[in-house]
Amino acid sequence: MNAPVRMVSETANPDTALIDDWHVIGFSKDVPSGKVVPATLLGEDLIMWRDAAGQVHVWKDLCIHRGARLSKGWIANDTVVCPYHGWRYDGSAKCVLVPAAPDQPPPLKARAFPHRIEERYGMVWASLGEPKHGVPVFPEWTDSSFRKFNTGPYLFKANGFRSVENFIDATHFPFVHGGLNGVEDAPDKVEDYKVFEDDNGISTSGIRVYQPYGDHRQVPVNATYIYRVFRPLVAYFSKAVEIADAGKRHLGSPEDRFCTFLTAQPVDEVNCIIRLCVAINFGSDLTEEDILRRQDKVFSQDKDIVETQRPERIPVDLRAEIHHRTDKFGLAYRRWLGALGLTYGIA
Repeated sequence: MNAPVRMVSETANPDTALIDDWHVIGFSKDVPSGKVVPATLLGEDLIMWRDAAGQVHVWKDLCIHRGARLSKGWIANDTVVCPYHGWRYDGSAKCVLVPAAPDQPPPLKARAFPHRIEERYGMVWASLGEPKHGVPVFPEWTDSSFRKFNTGPYLFKANGFRSVENFIDATHFPFVHGGLNGVEDAPDKVEDYKVFEDDNGISTSGIRVYQPYGDHRQVPVNATYIYRVFRPLVAYFSKAVEIADAGKRHLGSPEDRFCTFLTAQPVDEVNCIIRLCVAINFGSDLTEEDILRRQDKVFSQDKDIVETQRPERIPVDLRAEIHHRTDKFGLAYRRWLGALGLTYGIA
């Protein structure tokens, strides 16, 4: 693949920490061969398409000839066809045909604007710049004892950082997810826990809560969460689940884990798209529909709340909102964002 052209629109973010990072912009299954798929990342309009060899390409949604949107075009003979004058661009991003002058080579400057891409975990990752890190590692991805499922996309009319902070917050469970992840009339007392920071981000020690419908078996469980934030818009938890009824505990295992890898695509400063990969090593009788149904319900409940938060952009000035010791990991996340020098999506 040719070296990408670093080209960000005037309305896109100025933060190199986000430009030079990996972001999920679609599921692999949503980019079939023979189709041009639009996407938006950090205010930048893009296209995705898959060539005959199976390689996904991510380009700026722009034909250099007269500025038409390539997303309105189509695929022909393994090239993207501009809908305006029919100029064709191959997998190297080079224009290979100007239909009005088929006997002449296209101008050398007639090229699309490609960006770096990776496919991991059933997702298409793109970077608008020069990534300083690899795609974050989903710990359970290579463990064959876990079944994996992609869930979403969930479109949030909300800031990506607000959405990630919600994901890593265990104290909203009884109120936003009452009857599922908590009990409104008997909220858990969250004991103190530790927060760690290393080269791979920030994480917590175990946070234990009771959940009446804590996984897809629809049984009450005692759940212990370990959270991690790998990148500003990529987070994860590993949830150890123990059946709460001692008489039925033998039906589970101390090794039972339900793990979720979350990505937030920053469409712009105040809109994002949530996509997840779920890994589960128990309940082999559970169907994919069982898994997706519960995930859809949980994230619908989250969406209803996160979309109401004001200011829409997350404050990293800790004086802007009131905090409590139980917000410990959320506070660590905000400090971490601040230390990265982010301004895009920040109040």
